Amino acid sequence: MKRVAIEERAHWRAHAEEVGFLFHTFDGEPYWDETAYYQFSLRQVEEDLETPTEALHQMVMDMVGDITRSEEMLTLLDIPRDFWSYIWNSWNRGEPHLYGRMDFVYDGNGPAKLLELNYDTPTSLFETGFFQWVWLEEQIGSGKLPAQADQFNSLQDKLEQAFAELALPQPFYFASVRDSVEDKGTVAYLMDLATQVGMENRYIALEDIGELNGQLVDEQGTAMAGLFKLYPWEFMVREDFASVIQSSQTQFIEPAWKMLLSNKGILPLLWQRYPNHPNLLPAFFETPRSEPMGPGWVRKPLFSREGANVEMITAAGDRVTAQGPYSDGRYIRQALQPLPKFCDHQRGQDTYTMLGSWVVGDSAAGICIREDATLITKDSSRFIPHIILG
Repeated sequence: MKRVAIEERAHWRAHAEEVGFLFHTFDGEPYWDETAYYQFSLRQVEEDLETPTEALHQMVMDMVGDITRSEEMLTLLDIPRDFWSYIWNSWNRGEPHLYGRMDFVYDGNGPAKLLELNYDTPTSLFETGFFQWVWLEEQIGSGKLPAQADQFNSLQDKLEQAFAELALPQPFYFASVRDSVEDKGTVAYLMDLATQVGMENRYIALEDIGELNGQLVDEQGTAMAGLFKLYPWEFMVREDFASVIQSSQTQFIEPAWKMLLSNKGILPLLWQRYPNHPNLLPAFFETPRSEPMGPGWVRKPLFSREGANVEMITAAGDRVTAQGPYSDGRYIRQALQPLPKFCDHQRGQDTYTMLGSWVVGDSAAGICIREDATLITKDSSRFIPHIILG
């Protein structure tokens, strides 16, 4: 695994906006960054990333049924009691799931270590499945990358296949927060993939979803039989409309049981069941009696996204924090495995690299890479493409 500088494509910004990638830049800073790429060997991808991803996925899937039957574990995950039966039914009815992403710390040597599961509302989807693949093809075409360069990226193909096989009710609705450009772009990408396999789809802003006679309805009062919602389950079950979710006949993607796996509490539960697994880091639920872990540990809210409210104590005792809105809930503690540091020659600074590994259905489907100037990866962290060579 190495970081390699490369010349940008002259037209990429215009192309990004042409295909709807409107969040390629945040506040004047690049989110999509193709001034460099990461290079992996095929062995690194197959043995260190693809195989562990599918093994860890199977491990957490094997735990879902047990969690739904355990008051102790549901309590530890801070799942509202009113939703325990709803989740149990969701799992036991076999409600299908679509996709998720695991975040790893990996430096090219030794086992990748799982940092967290993003199994409910992961983004970075369009830029992984489509835009970095186009980057690869065009850089090969221009001669800046060798013809035999490849990419671990079957994300788009597997999402299309999943939509073709899931037999979802139609019209199928896709929803996101109205004013989030990134979320709307992610939902538009998924809608396009679903349309390509013949599904009838409709977009609705989350703010426009209503309630009628115990059903979730669209702007015309039509009950929604199927809904992809880019909105976290942990928020939904605490909203004023939570009771309508339980009375409605809506089939959700992701299903309710996914809220068990997108919870940071799955990390200590995994560690309890698989202690010393090579791809796991020691993790524990925080209690009033918790002692500092050492040397180096991380404090994470059960419900947190994009690094928000993460607190890190490095092995040297330095404290690194990220601000956010998730400070009023419960926390876990996880041993610190620092992200690998690379040199960003263009900016003349060090950069820390996190690797995301996608799962569609039950199969590994590709990777994405994010960079940040700090040890905590945030929503503003840059997206860097990758290749496989050798």
